[in-house]
Amino acid sequence: MSDVDSERRAWQALWALLVGFFMIMVDSTVVSVATASISMSLQAGVNGVLWVTSAYLLAFTVPLLIFGRLGDRFGPRRTYLAGLSVFTLASLWAGLSGSIEMLIAARVAQGLGAALLTPQSMSVITRLFPAARRGPAMGVWGATSGAAILVGPIIGGLLIGSLGWRWVFFVNVPLGVLAFALVWRFVPRLDTTSQTLDILGVIAWGTGLFLVVLGVQQGETYHWGLILGPITVPAVIVAGLVVLAGFVLWQHVQTSDAPLLPLRLFRDRNFSLANTAIIGAGFAINAIPFPLLLWAQISEGFTPFQSALLASPMAVFTIVLAPLVGRALNHVNPRWIAAFGFAAFAGAIFWVSALITSQAAWGWVLLPVSLLGIASASVWSPLSVAAARDLPLELAGAGSGVYNSMRQIGGVLGAAGIAALMQARLAANLPGASATGASITLGAVPPAMRAAFSTAMGQTLLLPGIVAAMTGFSVLFLTSHHTVAAKEQLAAEQVGAGVGET
Repeated sequence: MSDVDSERRAWQALWALLVGFFMIMVDSTVVSVATASISMSLQAGVNGVLWVTSAYLLAFTVPLLIFGRLGDRFGPRRTYLAGLSVFTLASLWAGLSGSIEMLIAARVAQGLGAALLTPQSMSVITRLFPAARRGPAMGVWGATSGAAILVGPIIGGLLIGSLGWRWVFFVNVPLGVLAFALVWRFVPRLDTTSQTLDILGVIAWGTGLFLVVLGVQQGETYHWGLILGPITVPAVIVAGLVVLAGFVLWQHVQTSDAPLLPLRLFRDRNFSLANTAIIGAGFAINAIPFPLLLWAQISEGFTPFQSALLASPMAVFTIVLAPLVGRALNHVNPRWIAAFGFAAFAGAIFWVSALITSQAAWGWVLLPVSLLGIASASVWSPLSVAAARDLPLELAGAGSGVYNSMRQIGGVLGAAGIAALMQARLAANLPGASATGASITLGAVPPAMRAAFSTAMGQTLLLPGIVAAMTGFSVLFLTSHHTVAAKEQLAAEQVGAGVGET
């Protein structure tokens, strides 16, 4: 097979994989615009309806490490199709849910399907594309993730306004069938490896992460006091952190040839820094939609679709600029693009917060929202390239699982953190509504209290801005390297000069 045919088939496989990947990433934020509608339809309070997203992100995040290894053992194509099937059936279940508890359970099933699917897409890129051609492919993959998260609210707003919130989930059924057919047709079967699975590690990882998220999100509901018998919320969070520390120690001392978290991955400086940065990016991008879209719907009186359109410049700028950023990565050090992206990210969030808190006219918000799109296009692709560039092929599945886990950890912590802070700021600014804000049925806030609601949402947005600013510093320490184009030119010059000949 010629190099041209090989690259063409690699791109066909990538585009086929991206259909399902785009769908599951949309579901990370699509519910944010439906929060008020679900709250009223299922008679759920703020905390309950925010668990609809947190449950998905948590179920998505916890098994990513082991599911990344399943692709190595059973083949990424087969594992991807299994995850896609679970996700599609769970979407049908979510759309048919008659209570908030049933909807949360369906979202857990969706998250498990998404966790099976996601690592395989990045793994296939690493296996099918040679290192010199991997930059544009990773750029498209990273940009797809960022664009999907941003267009999720737009898609949700359109569906809610025309068909109702249940169609946010029903639409995944035909898309899932299409994605299944495309992957079956265009993604080749790849070599597998026989590896043992670290069951104890899975239990420790899942337990620790669940305890941390549970404590953060439920803290305000229980006034950061007793949550279960004599157990306090801080004790739950500390217990989770201790279990996670034990998990890392176990990964260090165990003798398995395929640990769940290969710590040698983090010997690569760029991989470590990219994973640190992606946590902050995931936190911010998953935390922003809740206060922003609720402010638009409740304080400004927008419909779900109108509020989604308010956020549309983010998606437009991301989609338009992402291919340009992907191509630039062959010639420009990812460090500088990512550094600009994080600076713009934090600045735009603080700008939105100031406008909302000061009761500015909604039109002004379009400016920082547009800057968020520019920032997003400048963050996802460079981090993906930096994380995967130097990984050996035998660690492709593990590296993909770790990187996606870090991004999702950021997302689930962002959703949990924003839920806790929203409740705290609602309680502070609307003390007559509820002691914690958890029992407020969104959409039923009296007009006289909507200015206070706006202030609460503006103050809440400070959290993702601070996180983006802090984690963004890590990209400044990405190691300098020759660009792919420079390496190829240097190699050609060496060959021409007879360098390395025996």
